[in-house]
Amino acid sequence: MIDKINELLAEIDNLKATKADEIEALRIKYLSKKGEISNLMNDFRNVAAEQKREVGMRLNELKEKAQDCINSLKESLENNQSTDQGIDLTRTAAPIELGTRHPLSLVKKEICDIFKRLGFSIAEGPEIEDDWHVFSSLNFADDHPARDMQDTFFIARSPEVVLRTHTSSVQTRVMEKQQPPIRIICPGRVYRNEAISYRAHCFFHQVEALYIDKNVSFADLKQALMFFAKEMFGTDTKIRLRPSYFPFTEPSAEMDISCNICGGKGCPFCKHTGWVEILGCGMVDPNVLDNCGIDSKVYTGYALGMGVERITNLKYRVKDLRMFSENDKRFLEQFKNAY
Repeated sequence: MIDKINELLAEIDNLKATKADEIEALRIKYLSKKGEISNLMNDFRNVAAEQKREVGMRLNELKEKAQDCINSLKESLENNQSTDQGIDLTRTAAPIELGTRHPLSLVKKEICDIFKRLGFSIAEGPEIEDDWHVFSSLNFADDHPARDMQDTFFIARSPEVVLRTHTSSVQTRVMEKQQPPIRIICPGRVYRNEAISYRAHCFFHQVEALYIDKNVSFADLKQALMFFAKEMFGTDTKIRLRPSYFPFTEPSAEMDISCNICGGKGCPFCKHTGWVEILGCGMVDPNVLDNCGIDSKVYTGYALGMGVERITNLKYRVKDLRMFSENDKRFLEQFKNAY
C-alpha cells in the first residue's frame, strides 16, 4: 500500500487543469467516495498491525495534499477569470467619450434631495394604473374633463385601465397601506393625450409631495414651499400663492416664484409680471383621506406637485420641451458641468 500511496503522491504533484470541468474530474478521481484515496482508506483495515501507524500517516498526507492541490487549481482558475473579465477585447482602441446625466435627471434628483432634507422619503408606483387610484379615490367626479379621451390614455379601450396622468396615484396607494404620519415624495413619468409642441408633450415628469399627520396646517405647507424655493432657486427668491382649484385639495393654490431671470423686475420670460408659476398645492381634501381609509376627523395633510420639465426650464432656460426627449447629443453635452 505504501507503494500505491507514493505513486498517487507523484501523480498529484503533476496535476494540471485549465477548466472548471477538468478540476471537477480530478476531484472525483481522487477525493470522491469512490475515488482513489477512498479506496485506499477502505483497504486500510487489511494492513498489518505493525504498519498501520506509518500507512495511516501517509494516507492523511496524501488526502491533505490532494485537497490542497484541487483548491489551488480552483483559486488559480477564478483569478484568471476575474482578470479576463476586466478586458473587453471588442473595445475600440480610440478613446471612449464619457456621457453625461440628462438635465431632467439632474433636476429631479435636486428636487428629491431638497425634500429629503425635510424628512420626506421616496415612494414609487406603476405607470399603468386603474381608475380608482388615478381618479375616483382623488375625488374626481364621474363627469370630470380629465376622464375624457382628450386628456387620458386608456389601455385596450378599457375605461378602468389607464396610463397615469399624475403621480398622485402613488399617494393613494401609500395612504391605503399606511397610517399617518406619512411624509413622501413621488417622482415619476406621467402621460396625457395632448398635442406635442414646444410647450407641451404627451409624456412628462412630475414630483409630488404628501404630508399627513395630526394638526398639519396650511402654514406648514407654506414653510415647506418657502424652503424649497430658496434651496432650488436661491435665497433671494420670493413666493406668491394664488387661490386655485384641484379636486383632491381644499383649499387649493398655485405657487409663483419671483422670476429668477430678471429678479422680479419684469422680462419677456415672465411676461413682464415678475412672477413665474411652478407648482400647485393645497390641503388634502377630507374625502380623499376617507376614501383611502384615513380618519379625516383626526388627521390633516397637504399635497403639492410640480412638473420637472417646468423647473428645468426655469433653471437652464430651455425653451422647447421636445428637446428633452430627442436625444440630441449637441443639446445633452451642454449639461456636462451641471453637477
